[in-house]
Amino acid sequence: MDNISPDAAFTLAQSSQTESARALKNLDRAAAQKDMKQIDKSAVDFEAVFIAEMMKPMFEGIGTEAPIGGGRGEEVFRSLMLQEYGKLIAQTGSIGVADHVRTEMLRIQEQQAKAAEARQIEQTIKAQPLTEEQIYDVSTSYE
Repeated sequence: MDNISPDAAFTLAQSSQTESARALKNLDRAAAQKDMKQIDKSAVDFEAVFIAEMMKPMFEGIGTEAPIGGGRGEEVFRSLMLQEYGKLIAQTGSIGVADHVRTEMLRIQEQQAKAAEARQIEQTIKAQPLTEEQIYDVSTSYE
């Protein structure tokens, strides 16, 4: 695709960035809501974008005949085709990126929950001092 027009290159880059941004936004939203269905969907969407980006170089050297193919339209539709390929492959679960993303999101949520609980305990301690026995109970609950 050395002869790609500047407009087509911009359109392709913008499309790719939009899909990536959408997938990351969905991941953040799912993590905030702690919704397992949304986490699963977002992890698969992220994997689809990843696969599509990894497949792009495979199609860069493929030329097309001028009377039927080529041009700006083919460049745009090739990008859309790669996105769909990425979605189909991601839905099979054969690559496994979504599993790792899902696991990491759940780990981060757990850390955030523990941090929020620690902040709440700290605020409670500041508001009303605890006895030594209560402090011992709290400290041993995290071991």
